[in-house]
This record gives sequence, C-alpha cells and structure tokens, in this order.
Amino acid sequence: LVRMQFLHLLSRRPGKLQMLFQIPFCQKQFPYKCLATSACIYSKKKKENGYDQVDQEKYKNLVYSVTSYKTSAQTPETIFEEDNLLYGPPDKHRPSGKAGTKTPKNWVPLINPNKRFSPVNSDSSLPRKIELQKLKIPSVTRILQQTLSPQQVFYLERWKQKMIAELGKDGFEEYTKNLFLQGELFHSALESIFLSEEMATKEKSEDDVTSGYLASVEHVLEDISEVKALESGVHHESLQYLGLVDCVAKYRGRLCVIDWKTSEKPKPFLKDTFDNPLQVAAYIGAINHDANYDFQVHCGLIVVAYKNGSPAHPHFMDPNLCSQYWNKWLLRLEEYMDRN
Repeated sequence: LVRMQFLHLLSRRPGKLQMLFQIPFCQKQFPYKCLATSACIYSKKKKENGYDQVDQEKYKNLVYSVTSYKTSAQTPETIFEEDNLLYGPPDKHRPSGKAGTKTPKNWVPLINPNKRFSPVNSDSSLPRKIELQKLKIPSVTRILQQTLSPQQVFYLERWKQKMIAELGKDGFEEYTKNLFLQGELFHSALESIFLSEEMATKEKSEDDVTSGYLASVEHVLEDISEVKALESGVHHESLQYLGLVDCVAKYRGRLCVIDWKTSEKPKPFLKDTFDNPLQVAAYIGAINHDANYDFQVHCGLIVVAYKNGSPAHPHFMDPNLCSQYWNKWLLRLEEYMDRN
C-alpha cells in the first residue's frame, strides 16, 4: 500500500519520475564511473615517489633482511649470532679482573732468605738510628710521588685548587708549611718518649702544638714495646732505593715497621691512607735487605693521629697484607725506573 501511494505521488509529477528512472539506466553508470574517475584524479595529484627510480632487484636482499628481523622474535641465540656477525667472535683470552695479580718483571722477595741473624746482646734494647745515606738513588717518597695514577693527580690538584680558593696562594703555602712543621714536632716528641721510656715529655707538651697528637696516640703507645729503630735510614741493596723509617718496634708482641701519620680528617680504614701501605711495605723490604739491620720484619702498622686529641686509628698489616702491598710497590718501582 505504501509503495502504491509513493508511485501515485510521483505520477503527479512526471518530470521527477522520468529523472528517477533515467539517471541510473539511461546515462552512463554513475557509481562505477565514479570509482574509476576518482582513481584517475588521485593519481594525477599524487606526489612523485623517489624510490620508484631505485633498482628494486639490486636491493631486494637488503629489504628482505630488514623486514624479516622486524617480524621475527629476538632470542639469545639470534642476538649472539648477530653480534658475532657484526663484531666477530668473542675474545677468549681476556685479562683477569682481579686487582694486583700482575707480576713484576724483577721480582725480589719481601723476606730475605740469605740474611744472617746476630745473637741477642745487652745493647739490643738501644734503638738504632742510622743516618740516611746520600746516594744518587731515589727515595721511597719520590718514587711514589712520581708514579701517581691520573686519578690521584686529579684529586690532589682539585684539593689544592680548592684550598687556594679558600686561603689564597700565600695562605695555602703557610698552611702546608704548618702541616709539615706539626708532623716534625710530633715525630720528635714520640722519639723523646721512646728514648726516655717515660711520659714526662707528654706532660711538658700540654700547651704545645703536639699535645693533641700525643693524646690521640696514647692508647696505641701502651701496646708498643721493644723499640729497635727510630728515624733510621734504610737502603735496599739490590733494588737500589732508600728511605727514612719512623719506627721499628713490637706492636702487641709482633715486630712492625710503624709509620706515624697526622690528619685533620678521620681515617678509620686502611684504604683511607692512600699510598701509605706501599710505603710501609717498601721500608719492610729495605730493612730485610739492609746489612745494617740484623733482624727481619714481617708486619707493618700505620697510626693516624688527630690534632683534636680524638683516639688515633691504628691500621695493622699482617704478613699476607704486607706481601700484597710489596707486590704493588715493586710495580710502582718498575714504572719509575722505566720513566727515568
């Protein structure tokens, strides 16, 4: 019924009915023609593609390899294969990651197997104080200073520039001069204590600049006995270097090379003392190969004293630790000899 009413309405307007039936059938088929003409129009407006001129056959392998990796899942095996293709096979002879395993070319034992020991006599309690020989050979201090690592040089220079910025150039020079002076006075006060075998010097120095340092090491001095050398020169006869040892004495019953250090900052760990363990190991080796000393040393002790009187930090070095630092010292010595 609805369709008949619709046709009845259109029949009243014959022009409309004629147009409705003539457009899709009498004229060219519009829907299909529209698709065809639209494609032609789009192709005319489309920009030229630069890759149309590329030799597709020449680069098809490259395109395939790139697109195939995009679609394939990466696995450990494919990653290793790709690395092997790009960088070659892995190196099987990698250097060991353990520090201090390098062996010196001219290795000399820390303990001298050929050294003779003299019998104990009545003068053995008197500490030795041998003058430092003026030979044309380097000192332990010079060798360590000349072989600092780039990182050590960087931090020392940065600290120096920071101090100069705070104190000025003249103020920094005065500061370092006072540090050396305090160290010398501290060593002299310790020497007086050991030689007199009493603490009277400490009581007389309460108002002195060394009073804080002496109070700092008081608990360490209680564990020191049988002093054998004080401010004594040593010379390694085969390796040809020399040095000045602060003290050789027994610490808690074990003979040690003792190095007294002063510091304004706490150094509770051995690593905080930087190259001091190498210095102690160098002195131990020199004593053991020096004919002026009829004994050998196996241990070391670094005592860090503080100006404010806070308890000093004693860092004991057993024979095993001394051997490790002895090996490092020999490497530094070789480096110095190669440079000079």
